Amino acid sequence: MIDLVIPDKTHDESRQGEALILEPTGKNNGRKLYIESYGCAMNFSDSEIVASILAEQGFETTKDYNNADVIFINTCSIRENAEQRVRNRLKEFTIAKVKNPDMVVGVLGCMAERLKSKFLEEEKLVDVVVGPDAYRDLPNLIDKVDGGQKAVNVLLSREETYADISPVRLNSNGINAFVSIMRGCDNMCSFCVVPFTRGRERSRDAHSIVAECTDLFNKGYREVTLLGQNVDSYKWSATTPPQYPVDGGDSKVLPPGEDLGGVVVNFANLLEMVALVSPELRVRFSTSHPKDITDEVLYTMAKYDNICKYIHLPVQSGNSRVLELMNRTYDREWYMDRVNAIRRIIPGCGISTDVITGFCTETEEEHADTLSMMDFVQYDFAYMFMYSERPGTLAAKRYADDIPEAVKSRRLKEVVARQQQSSYAKLQEQLGKVQRVLIEGFSKKSDQDYCGRNDQNAMVVFPVHPDYKPGQYANVMVERTTTATLIGKVVIPQTP
Repeated sequence: MIDLVIPDKTHDESRQGEALILEPTGKNNGRKLYIESYGCAMNFSDSEIVASILAEQGFETTKDYNNADVIFINTCSIRENAEQRVRNRLKEFTIAKVKNPDMVVGVLGCMAERLKSKFLEEEKLVDVVVGPDAYRDLPNLIDKVDGGQKAVNVLLSREETYADISPVRLNSNGINAFVSIMRGCDNMCSFCVVPFTRGRERSRDAHSIVAECTDLFNKGYREVTLLGQNVDSYKWSATTPPQYPVDGGDSKVLPPGEDLGGVVVNFANLLEMVALVSPELRVRFSTSHPKDITDEVLYTMAKYDNICKYIHLPVQSGNSRVLELMNRTYDREWYMDRVNAIRRIIPGCGISTDVITGFCTETEEEHADTLSMMDFVQYDFAYMFMYSERPGTLAAKRYADDIPEAVKSRRLKEVVARQQQSSYAKLQEQLGKVQRVLIEGFSKKSDQDYCGRNDQNAMVVFPVHPDYKPGQYANVMVERTTTATLIGKVVIPQTP
């Protein structure tokens, strides 16, 4: 089977269960923290916030949970297998807690919010259950457990964005960083638990976002990925014109023509503000919603070379009736119009997607519409799943999960096969072309090769060159491809 490990940072399978480590801060209370994360990039970003909060309390991290005084597992409720993985992991922690009865074990994140006190009842090991909006309360909750109590805080907030907390960058290569720009979701897709586990949508202060990106750039980072469940609905209101530093120099206001009295910053504005931090700072974002992505965003992407020409635009289904059942609030024609706009305004832009097969009542003809949509778009990458009913969602309440597993599986195989063809064809189009690549480090297979991503988010591998090192940009001529990777060599620019 063709390797479809997708080079997108929305849900990196290689990081699932990753133990996060930070440098000692100098504040030491003698206790060690072990924290591992599952799910999407937002969860990994949240773990950095948790680490920052507890580092201020003097916790140091450890890679070995057997040596920990506090174990946290940051969870995901999007997929059933993610929940099962977490439950299995908790069982593995049991032996460590038997050896150290004072050890605190906590469940964080979306699964914690959804299952709440059920965790304390069913998983006797668990002492703390904390939802995504309650991380500031962790020191207090740990104190309660130290005093002999179980502790739960899964309250959702309409205001919490953690804008004032500078996340500790965990297990970072010092080049790429996630920056959360908003929290929660208002879309209420019928298959999704996020609105119930992460609460209502709220956007973070634009000043704090640009300040964080500027600080990252000054520390040597060269790529930021702006994170949100639906970045295109970002909207922040200011009573004074937002100001932001450019290349570490003077502050400037929003571009001319904006209303500077009670200004409203939308996502296109924010993209421009972050792009102006420095032309050497690459900007990515995830995830876009087809109902909200505007031509203004596309023109902003086209305007700035350092905004990567890559959009993750989940389609979920290519059939309008199924999209209506999913409560996606767009139809097939709307989605195709947005794709046409991307192709017109940003020629060569990479597009990836999410596809769900076997949603409630989906017919063979409607499944065929999804396949034809894939033919129309020719996606660079795709995340592809069989529908899995999630308790508490609108779909679980309204519709029977009536497609047999064998049918779901067969449809998924057809979707994967179609995407294999498209992904490989997209890579083949890059043969003989020069790619601007941000070097992220050595290839996984050899320290004789560097790896990095091009503008369209495809992985590029090329021999180590003495004039280049990680964190720098290199021009790479693509000479061949595998099914998932571009392979080439550095091309030295000619001096005049």
